[in-house]
Amino acid sequence: MAHLTCNFFSKSLMRTVDITVILPTDKFVFTDPDFKPQTTFKTLYLLHGIFGSTSDWINGTRIEAWAQEKNLAVVMPSGENKFYVDQPHSMDNFGTFIGEELVDFTRRSFPLSTKREDTFIGGLSMGGYGALRNGLKYHDTFGSIVALSSALVLDGVYSSTYEDLNPMGNRYYYESIFGDISKLKGSDMDYYALVDGLKSEEFPKLFIACGTEDFMLKEQNEQFHQYLLEKGIEHEYQTGPGGHDWVFWDTFIYKALEWLPLDEAVSGVSSGNVSIESEGK
Repeated sequence: MAHLTCNFFSKSLMRTVDITVILPTDKFVFTDPDFKPQTTFKTLYLLHGIFGSTSDWINGTRIEAWAQEKNLAVVMPSGENKFYVDQPHSMDNFGTFIGEELVDFTRRSFPLSTKREDTFIGGLSMGGYGALRNGLKYHDTFGSIVALSSALVLDGVYSSTYEDLNPMGNRYYYESIFGDISKLKGSDMDYYALVDGLKSEEFPKLFIACGTEDFMLKEQNEQFHQYLLEKGIEHEYQTGPGGHDWVFWDTFIYKALEWLPLDEAVSGVSSGNVSIESEGK
């Protein structure tokens, strides 16, 4: 597995940014010495949660081994604590960066498929919100969305106060992210409005999951699931034991990869000095 860290100048953010990319271009199969890696790869753009970085998914899960097994390229950008939306007054246009610039840059730089059906976006917590928001907004680019423990916090944003002692939950913070809160509902940062604005044939495929012990976000994810059912939007919704933690995300990113339209896994794959065998979850 090729594990790359690179940086490039982002016009959306007006600064140099770091990304981490894993590419199975050096794949070797012990059972097939003549095996040749693919020349283009399906791609998952994978977003971290709040306080996270480009290395979170590699440090917290076995995504690198599974990407090697499943012939999947994974691109992991940094979203800082900005919820992957556009804040033009501060030049923090993370939505445009994720939905347009990052896809364009990585497709020009790496052997990635340009097909919508081969291009996926996913994330956890803040990154789950970012995956839903940008996957729905840029539905012409992303064919599938994976949203784990998504921070569907808009109700809390609307009711937030300046006196809240939580620095990441008071109205000052939310205004720095979403701007004028009175204009948030119905905007392209409102996941319900994005759902309402799409025709059924435009929807990416949706995989949504949240832990049964995730007391911060379980109710919000269940409400969104029920809304999709009411709208007749086909989607995969799963729950299982776990809280807002890496044990849950490690388990459910594998389930999501099993759900995505990926190539058949190859056993006996070499990833560095480690032999990967297919593992049921």
